[in-house]
Amino acid sequence: MTVSESQSLLHRIVIDAEICHGKPTIRGMRYPVESVLEYLAAGDSFEDVLAEFPDLEREDLLACLQFATQSLKMRSWQLVTA
Repeated sequence: MTVSESQSLLHRIVIDAEICHGKPTIRGMRYPVESVLEYLAAGDSFEDVLAEFPDLEREDLLACLQFATQSLKMRSWQLVTA
């Protein structure tokens, strides 16, 4: 994926204090990025998520993944191990 494509996808993610308490959402709809990532992390395929939420597009799911990637790059995480 090129930098241009990556930036284009990120435009699909909206942070608005009036929508979902300011959590990042897809295209300003009430689909939090966090929820979509949870579906994907639980093993749902893109096709599963798109069938469940017909308002969403494949590029929206890619945007969620790109947003998560960019968020991790901006933060330093320390994993706690048991």
